[in-house]
Amino acid sequence: MRILLVEDDLVLRDVVLRSLRDAGHRVDVAGSVEDADQLWKMQRFDAVLLDLNLPHSSHPRSGLGSGLTALKAARARGDRTPVLVLTARNRTDERIAGLNAGADDYLGKPFDLAEVEARLRAIVRRTQGTEDQVQVGGLLLDRQHRRFSVHGQPLSLPAREFEVLWELMTPAGRVVSKSEMAEKLSDLEDYLGDNALEAFISRLRKKLSGTGVRIRTLRGLGYMLEPEEG
Repeated sequence: MRILLVEDDLVLRDVVLRSLRDAGHRVDVAGSVEDADQLWKMQRFDAVLLDLNLPHSSHPRSGLGSGLTALKAARARGDRTPVLVLTARNRTDERIAGLNAGADDYLGKPFDLAEVEARLRAIVRRTQGTEDQVQVGGLLLDRQHRRFSVHGQPLSLPAREFEVLWELMTPAGRVVSKSEMAEKLSDLEDYLGDNALEAFISRLRKKLSGTGVRIRTLRGLGYMLEPEEG
């Protein structure tokens, strides 16, 4: 997934950022209302992890709920990106404010890093209608455990090839353009160009040979994962 992490606490932000990237996600970060709003407008994300207590350049001590500004602005322009808000565990008013502003779920601080990813995965699944397990031919993706298998045998892939195949199965059977793939699998520090994507697709085709699954190129449109005929 491509995730926007909005958190001004540098220590907490670095810990969460490292955890999400170690799990294979692409993560962009913002530490203020202005940065969050700008990134959210210019880039599509699978999910947003949003701290409500953010500084605002014109009101540095704005306090409770300043993060709601970015959330309300996104919802007002019709952006339905799933949002998980971070709140102080004992602040019921924060939870209510976040949900009323359009958040999909909330998580109280302090929190377990594994729960962050699980909550993000759950809200994305609800909004996108994706299942924890999806199968094409003999190829199975288990999203909950982040692994592929072919006819019951584990399929080990380098991180980038894993991400490309994941996108082709989210959901399976749809055409994914090069631009969409690049957008989903890049972040501000690491852009996935056409040449690199074509190389990953070529390697995946070799590894999927004989599995009953193929990656088809639709000229001018993109790529599609499908069962092989016969």
